[in-house]
Amino acid sequence: MKTRSMQGIRNAGCSTLLLLGGLAQAQTPPDAGPPAAGLESLQRELAEQASQLGAMKRALAEQEAVIRELRSVIGTEVLATKRGGQRSGPGVMPADNATGAATAAAAASATQGTPGLAGNPQTVAQQGESASPQSVAVEEPVGRPPESDQRPPEIAPLIDQPGVLTAQGKLVVEPGFQYGYSSNNRVALVGYSIIPAILIGLIDVREVKTSTYIESIALRYGVTRRLEIEAKVPYVQTSGSTISREVFTGTAVDNVFNASGKGLGDVEATVRYQLNYGNERIPYFVGWLRYKSNTGKDPFEVVTDCVTRCVGNATGTGLPLGLPTGTGFQAIQPGITWLLPTDPAVFFGTFSYLHNFARNNVSRTVLNGEKENLGKIAPGDIFEFSFGMGLSLNEKASFSIGYDQAIIWPTKQNGLTVPGSVRVTQGTLLVGYSYRFNNRYTLNLSVGAGLTRDTPDLQVNVRLPITF
Repeated sequence: MKTRSMQGIRNAGCSTLLLLGGLAQAQTPPDAGPPAAGLESLQRELAEQASQLGAMKRALAEQEAVIRELRSVIGTEVLATKRGGQRSGPGVMPADNATGAATAAAAASATQGTPGLAGNPQTVAQQGESASPQSVAVEEPVGRPPESDQRPPEIAPLIDQPGVLTAQGKLVVEPGFQYGYSSNNRVALVGYSIIPAILIGLIDVREVKTSTYIESIALRYGVTRRLEIEAKVPYVQTSGSTISREVFTGTAVDNVFNASGKGLGDVEATVRYQLNYGNERIPYFVGWLRYKSNTGKDPFEVVTDCVTRCVGNATGTGLPLGLPTGTGFQAIQPGITWLLPTDPAVFFGTFSYLHNFARNNVSRTVLNGEKENLGKIAPGDIFEFSFGMGLSLNEKASFSIGYDQAIIWPTKQNGLTVPGSVRVTQGTLLVGYSYRFNNRYTLNLSVGAGLTRDTPDLQVNVRLPITF
């Protein structure tokens, strides 16, 4: 039975093969090759097309992954490069390769359902290659990026030393006006105490009020992108009133002593250099060196209210009949300014040290025209620091608040500290506002309030820098 079954199966298989062969022979044209060769050729073409389609799909997936990664890590520099058309390679933009490959893969994918193209992989590849350069040629940069000069951010200035330097080749003319007011009280007890609260002698009470008006013109020029020079010429007008009861007179009436002065002040020259290119983690540092001359009328040139000599003689008030317009000493002041931009605020500060050069054979003029020799006078040096914060309100306006402190060492005469001269600390609270009308005109306003008795009570500065 088993042999018969197997024989039947073999006969059925042979009949089936004969039937299929007859059908294939009936459908095959007389000039066609062997049927097996045609099937193998079709199978090879299908395999090649499947392999190419698989490679294209993998390339498309890789390009999509790259695009997603670029989108996740893209930054300001990449955007500026893309917008400005700055190429990172010889004629190829950073995103052009990815765009071209993705375009070719998309073209290949789109032709899968197109008759006449799916069966010709070479045509697909040629269209992908021709599409990539075309996409690069069509893709043009959008707009033009702003010129990046890597300068510190602009803020409303509070001090005389700006942090943003003048652009290269530009000239800034800055007219300015400064008003200062100070009021000091001084009480001198001349006598001796028998018991507490009982004084034998006289009391000298003085109240000094001084107002100062300074008109100035400053010229700044940008030598390079990181170097700036400046010259400043001030014109000073000052007036003072002293309310006192003079000693050794026994009067109960207050006397008012007025004095004033006006003229050229001390001319200044400054050089500034930007030391580095900062960012949100590293501050911008601007080093500067200022020289102050003694072109103004110094305190020793004005006439003092003394009959013969002010030392050892109580005749006269001992006060100057006029007020000086300068310090009378040359000085040099190195310093450094730093700015740290942290959106939306900008933090800034300054450190400086002013050294006054001593003068020999100094003498002052008394009331009758005689000279009183004072010898060598060395004013105390000044260490100054400030810090603050600037905030941009909009594209045109900015606001700043800060604090400035100066420590002044005592004055020496002939190597010895002048009696009554002590170290003085001046502290000022500063508030500033800036408004930019256009690229040429900017208005800067700052107000300072004294926080110590030795500091001027009020300081107001108005400046209008004009760029040429």
